[in-house]
Amino acid sequence: MRKLSIRGFGLAAVLCGLAGLACAQVIVDTGQVQAALQRSVQVWDVRGDKDFAKGHLPGALSAGDAAAVLRDANAEDFLPTAEVAKILGAAGIDPAKETVVYGSRGTWNAYFGRYALRYFGGTKVTVYHEGIEGWQAAGLPVEAGAPKPAPIALTLAPNAAVAVSTPEVLARVGNKDVQIVDARTPKEFAGADIRALRGGHIPGAVNIPYEMNWSDPETLQKLAQKTVGDSRGMSLKAQPELQALYARLDPNKETVVYCQSGARASETAGVLEQLGFRNVKVYDSSWLGYGNKLDAPAENETVFNVGALNGRIAAMQKRIDTLEKELAASKK
Repeated sequence: MRKLSIRGFGLAAVLCGLAGLACAQVIVDTGQVQAALQRSVQVWDVRGDKDFAKGHLPGALSAGDAAAVLRDANAEDFLPTAEVAKILGAAGIDPAKETVVYGSRGTWNAYFGRYALRYFGGTKVTVYHEGIEGWQAAGLPVEAGAPKPAPIALTLAPNAAVAVSTPEVLARVGNKDVQIVDARTPKEFAGADIRALRGGHIPGAVNIPYEMNWSDPETLQKLAQKTVGDSRGMSLKAQPELQALYARLDPNKETVVYCQSGARASETAGVLEQLGFRNVKVYDSSWLGYGNKLDAPAENETVFNVGALNGRIAAMQKRIDTLEKELAASKK
C-alpha cells in the first residue's frame, strides 16, 4: 500500500507539547491506519450493513449501524451490558483489542463507536476521522461483501470513568471546577428547537456545536441543498484552529460534554481529548435525559407545546381522512 504523510498529526503532538498538554492519540490519519492494518489492528466500520457491503477497509469488522444497534431506540441509552456483549461478540469485535474505528468522513458515529468501546472497557481506541471517503480519495483498496467473522465470547463491564449520569450532572451544576460543553445547535441551546419535554440547556453550559470542529461547519446543509458535491468540508479543522475554538475552556478541569443523546457529544469529547484535555466525560443521557427531568434546573427553558402538537396531529388526520375519501371515490 502507498504510504501517506502523518506530518499533520506529528505537528499536533508538537503543538500540545509546546502548550504543556499531554495529548492523547485519539484521531488518526490515513497513513496511521495503513500502519495499523499492517500490524493487524482491529478495525471497526460503524456504518450500516448496506454501506459496509458496498466497500470497506480491508479486514474491517461490522455490527451494523453502531448507534442504532447498541442503544435503546426510545431512551437512546446503551442496551443492557449483556446484550451489547452479544452484539459485539457476534461481530467478532473485542473492546480489549487495539481498535481503529471509522465510518463516513466527519460523522459522529465513529466517535460514538470509540466512546462505546471505551465505555465497555477498551483502552486503546482511535478514530479515523476521514473515514471511507478519505481512504478511497487516497486511492487505497477496499473490500466488498459482508464477511462473517468467527463470533467471540465477551464479558463486559461499564467503565464509569468515561461517562456521567443525570444525578452526577446535577451534582456538578454550579461547580466551578467543572465545565459543561453543549455540542448541540444554537437553536437547541436557546430552547427554540425542543427535542424533549423541555427545551433549553444545562445551567452554565458553553455552546460549541460539534460541527464547529469541521473545516466547514455548514457542510451538511450544503450537501442537503446540493451546493457542494462531497463531504470534504467535514474534515477536521487544523490543530491551531481547534485550539482557538476551545480556548475559553480550561484543559485541566473536568469537562462534561452533552448533546441530545450523547452521540454528537462523543465527537467533541474525542476532539477535546486529542487537544490534551485531561478529564473529559460524555453525559450519556444528555438533554433527552436532562430535559425530561422536569425538576432539573435549566436556562432558556421552554416547554413542549402539547396542545399545538395535538392540533397538528388533528389537522393531519383530517387531511388523511379527506385523501382516503377522494381515493375511495376515484375507485367507484
